[in-house]
Amino acid sequence: MRAFDYRAPTTLTEVLALLAQAKGEVRPLVGGTDLIPQLREGRKRPALVLDLKRIPDLGRLEYDPDMGLRIGAAVTCSAVAAHPQVRRHYAALAQAAALVGSRAIQNRASIGGNICNASPSADTVPPLLCLSARAFVAGGRGQREVELERFFQGPGKTILAKDELLVEVVVPPPAKRSASCYLRFTPRAEMDIAVAGVAALIVLDGGRQCQEARLALAAVAPRPLRVPTAEAALKGRALDAQALEEAGELAAQAAQPITDIRGGAEYRRRLVRVLTRQALEQCLAALQAGQR
Repeated sequence: MRAFDYRAPTTLTEVLALLAQAKGEVRPLVGGTDLIPQLREGRKRPALVLDLKRIPDLGRLEYDPDMGLRIGAAVTCSAVAAHPQVRRHYAALAQAAALVGSRAIQNRASIGGNICNASPSADTVPPLLCLSARAFVAGGRGQREVELERFFQGPGKTILAKDELLVEVVVPPPAKRSASCYLRFTPRAEMDIAVAGVAALIVLDGGRQCQEARLALAAVAPRPLRVPTAEAALKGRALDAQALEEAGELAAQAAQPITDIRGGAEYRRRLVRVLTRQALEQCLAALQAGQR
């Protein structure tokens, strides 16, 4: 492991000052579940590592019926997965957070880290896209708010400038008669990366007619992928078996998978088709059971 400087600031102001003054690459550290292996293997060689676990602003996890959900960048996946209001109102996010590695990893890994790593297979990102999440970023030029969908530029690449930091993610209150779901396929139940993942959200009228639908895919494109063609095909329709099948087909067509050691491109498209239908079916089942 190459030597680096280490600092553990206790305020956001101190973090931003260190980022502005830094010479060379800076890497934030919260859980370290990705960063520490990268440092050991020499894949990352920062001049400075900033430990962010002591900053109260980054550890906020709050729900308000009028304002929605606020998730600080340092909040762990296990905290999100266990939060009763997240489980009740944002099921897809709770499901995804409970799938990030093993239980031990979830107790360390942060939502902000899962986002900022910008991995195409990140589990928590597709649900956040379906839930219309927004990222709040702070830097030397002040603060800015960004639709999370615009946050990603490619594998490992985000819109963050060198002197910027993700502070929190805000998710609006859920619509009435809405439900969400996240499903993925992996060869093992734990400690594996998604071969394909699908997040779905639907909003219904008084019956089964769809007022709004949102779909997002993981691990089948260079960055998390929304599927507007499938969303448009569902809107205004009764969500019967034919509608769900068509949405799955459109999602599979929109996927941009590669072939690698974990699966072939065509295999991933088939997974997207099946997972899309199943995620939508689970959303409908949740609404019929009166969960939302």
